[in-house]
Amino acid sequence: MATYKEIFGTNIEVLASDPSNPVEGQVWYNSTDNVVKGAAVTSVGSWATGGSLNQARAQTGAAGSDSTNAIAMGGDVPPETSNTELYNGSAWTEVNNMNAATRLSVGVGADNTAALAVGGYQPPGYQSKVESWDGSSWTEITNTNSAKGAGGGAGTQTAALAFAGVPGGPMTTNESWNGTTWTELADLNLGRRNGGSSGVLNTAALYFGGNYPPGNVANTEEWNGTSWTEVGDLNTARQELGGAGTSTDALAMSGFTPVVVANVEQWNGTSWTETTDVSTARRETQGSGNSTASALLYGGKTPSITGATEEWTGAGPVTRTFTDS
Repeated sequence: MATYKEIFGTNIEVLASDPSNPVEGQVWYNSTDNVVKGAAVTSVGSWATGGSLNQARAQTGAAGSDSTNAIAMGGDVPPETSNTELYNGSAWTEVNNMNAATRLSVGVGADNTAALAVGGYQPPGYQSKVESWDGSSWTEITNTNSAKGAGGGAGTQTAALAFAGVPGGPMTTNESWNGTTWTELADLNLGRRNGGSSGVLNTAALYFGGNYPPGNVANTEEWNGTSWTEVGDLNTARQELGGAGTSTDALAMSGFTPVVVANVEQWNGTSWTETTDVSTARRETQGSGNSTASALLYGGKTPSITGATEEWTGAGPVTRTFTDS
């Protein structure tokens, strides 16, 4: 039988860690993991099981850049919690709590070292309070103009957008943050609550799905920095779903139809396409990630409250582990 070297002209490399930019077909032995791995390319995305939240919960605020970087803020255990956890790609770590126990806040932030928790529900009602996370602690900053929760968000800690949600019935309200003050901007076309959102800029965002009584909607609206425009609908109308990505490259994950579903859809700037389902169908969940290349879905109800985390790797280069089976 021919050896690997005889076929390919080189030995299998022995590396302490996986190469940062492997090429398709490259094979190596990871001496830390004690396994043989190789680089491949896939045309569809996939889900992998990640580390569970330390405190299982639903209705959290969420932010983060990808499947290795996320923050879970508050949520419903029940009751409301102020617990904050950070994800590093394999495990969640408890850090300093929010100042107030809150659920259904709008989470905004490019990564887990700089984020906002906007509004949310604190008994006895929805709030206009805003807390800012600096990587180690929470600080209360300028309130929004109107109380809100169960809505969407986009942008960064110093340039954010918070829109839709409740109270007073599904809202169309849209507010922008410049690091100092909140300013009311053009409203959404359809007020709704519990939709999914995506966007790394406060001048480019997407809001999709949600609930407009008496039922769930598939509507998608895109923000261009000045106004909202209705674009292609989701294939499956739902609420209480997770969102990740940008205004032109987004994921809509799981949710409630009115049954809990595992459906995942990907937005390409024009239309939604069904892609690989999550392993654990859930509602009242949250997603994070700045693109569809790498994202995270965590927490929610299955219908029981869960701390389950799933990591998404989009189509493109992947690392495969070889086994003897």
